[in-house]
Amino acid sequence: MYSAIVFLPLFGAIIAGVIAVFGAWQRTSAVADDHSHRGRHGAHTHAHDAEDEHEDAEGHGSHEPAATGSRAAEVVTSGFLVISAILSWVAFITVGLGEDSAERVQVLNWFSSGTLSVDWAFRIDTLTVVMLVVVTTVSSLVHIYSIGYMAHDPHRPRFFAYLSLFTFAMLSLVTADNLVQLFFGWEGVGLASYLLIGFWYKRPSANAAAMKAFIVNRVGDFGFALGIFGVFVLFNSVDFETIFVNAPSIVGQTIHFLSWDLDALTVVCLLLFMGAMGKSAQLFLHTWLPDAMEGPTPVSALIHAATMVTAGVFMVARLSPLFELSETALTVVILIGASTAFFAATVGLVQNDIKRVVAYSTCSQLGYMFVAMGVGAYQVGMFHLFTHAFFKALLFLGAGSVIHAVSGEQDMRNMGGLRKLIPTTYGMMIIGTLALTGFPLTAGWYSKDAIIEAAFMGHNPVAGYGFVIAVTAALMTSFYSWRLIFMTFHGKARAPADVMKHVHESPQVMLVPLYILAAGALLAGIVFHGAFLSEATGVFWKGAIDAAEHVIEEIHHAPLWVVWIPTVVMLIGFGIAYWFYILDPSAPRRLAERHDWLYRFLLNKWYFDELYDILFVRSSFWLGRFLWKKGDGWFIDGFGPDGVSARVLDVTQRVVRLQTGYLYHYAFAMLIGVAALVTWLMFAA
Repeated sequence: MYSAIVFLPLFGAIIAGVIAVFGAWQRTSAVADDHSHRGRHGAHTHAHDAEDEHEDAEGHGSHEPAATGSRAAEVVTSGFLVISAILSWVAFITVGLGEDSAERVQVLNWFSSGTLSVDWAFRIDTLTVVMLVVVTTVSSLVHIYSIGYMAHDPHRPRFFAYLSLFTFAMLSLVTADNLVQLFFGWEGVGLASYLLIGFWYKRPSANAAAMKAFIVNRVGDFGFALGIFGVFVLFNSVDFETIFVNAPSIVGQTIHFLSWDLDALTVVCLLLFMGAMGKSAQLFLHTWLPDAMEGPTPVSALIHAATMVTAGVFMVARLSPLFELSETALTVVILIGASTAFFAATVGLVQNDIKRVVAYSTCSQLGYMFVAMGVGAYQVGMFHLFTHAFFKALLFLGAGSVIHAVSGEQDMRNMGGLRKLIPTTYGMMIIGTLALTGFPLTAGWYSKDAIIEAAFMGHNPVAGYGFVIAVTAALMTSFYSWRLIFMTFHGKARAPADVMKHVHESPQVMLVPLYILAAGALLAGIVFHGAFLSEATGVFWKGAIDAAEHVIEEIHHAPLWVVWIPTVVMLIGFGIAYWFYILDPSAPRRLAERHDWLYRFLLNKWYFDELYDILFVRSSFWLGRFLWKKGDGWFIDGFGPDGVSARVLDVTQRVVRLQTGYLYHYAFAMLIGVAALVTWLMFAA
């Protein structure tokens, strides 16, 4: 069963990829024949070929015919993902909610090198099946949604191949039984995200966003790789079971680096967390996430809402037996997570692109999850990961439905008045917003509020910082979430008349996934909070994470004001948004003009991109030009091959001048030679 869950998406990706390659070959042949026909007859036409397609803001409107087999690629990949999702829910029920114990499923012996032996095996426990449910459920719904959303794109087989490839890589990551296998899936999702973000590769902005995501993640992955090397040095193994059993014996060991003796576990955990910072878009390595919105909206829902960006959270939970042994590492996790939650929430307050608002919300919510991990409430962080997948995917796909309705427009300032024109999408977005902001009895209310309570009751030195920031971010989350709703669906229509008259509700193939996600956003908290947050962690988690039961027990004894403060700040945020965008729509402009410097600071994302451009991008270009012009051109070529060849030419040109062709010149030279020879013989004797 588990092999089918993991490898069915891979088979779907291969089949869709073959169809895409065949379609590309077919189009190339057709274009070549068309050009040949036009050349013979001297005809001139403005027909678009495969390299001249036109796309609007979301890639619709191409004049290029769809590739042969597009429907087959959609059906095969979506069908395989649905089967994988059903099997994942079966595994979740039998392992997490049932009596089945954790197990290790051997697939093959991958490789051996010296003392390093790595198997490809599945580690099946509650943590794994939770991630299987999240990944396959969201991915299957995104596949189905994309059938309608990408209906006008001629390259659908390639798109669905990339989607399924990403899902396979993510499933390889979450089922990994060792760090090398996890790293394979880790890099696999990075590759697939690069392909999906840059799917519309004819757009310079899409290519730039794909490159940015790839490069920024390489920074985090470099630290992650060093962390894996460090684990192997300490344990002589990369197998999870071996690492967890022997971890207590490593406490107190040090690593000598330069002139310092550093705690070995702390160094390893911080290096591993550096990888999580990149993959989960935490502060300092977050800059790729908003730009990644250049990809199609279903990509945003799959990668940036529910799956890839949660890989870092999952990794920390999986390695919780290591992190629990280093308070310093957990302190850093809280500091980065809380700071990210605050930073992303402040930037989300002023964004105007509907997808970027949801993207910064994702960044902020990931910060919440890391706060939970840092205070030792790993099961609470995983619960929020589980519920967040439903309502954030719902918001992204709902945003895609809005963009689809308004002919590709993404700027909320050019929307408004859509509530009565697309009422179903409006209802779905309301449900997603209620869950995100933590409205009572929704999924977010159970999971996000539990994180705030855990931060308040936590014993880490910076747990209080995490609590204050989490409450503050909850206020801002409510404001910018309702700001999105009011600007998009309420008030007067601000779109051009020709756009408004074509506004229409999305087809059912796009709406059905929204219904399912909306059910999850409403019910996931009610149904599963008892299992995820049970004081008896052995009932559900069964040792899958290093869950301290006292953490959950303390959450249940949090003061009443701590329990209700998230709801209070949620209502305050709603009230401010209602005042600004319904009662007094001119208030935001007046406030922005009064505090222009702050508005620009937030609008420009704290100037992180500009700072990185100065520190890294420009300096890299300067270094490249210096090495090219001075190092390679002047020094290596000047004193190397070019210099030698130039000196040879100089010498030969001077020697050539001796060959004048006059007999008396040669006789004179011979006479000089004879005189020199006689002189030498005289003195030599």
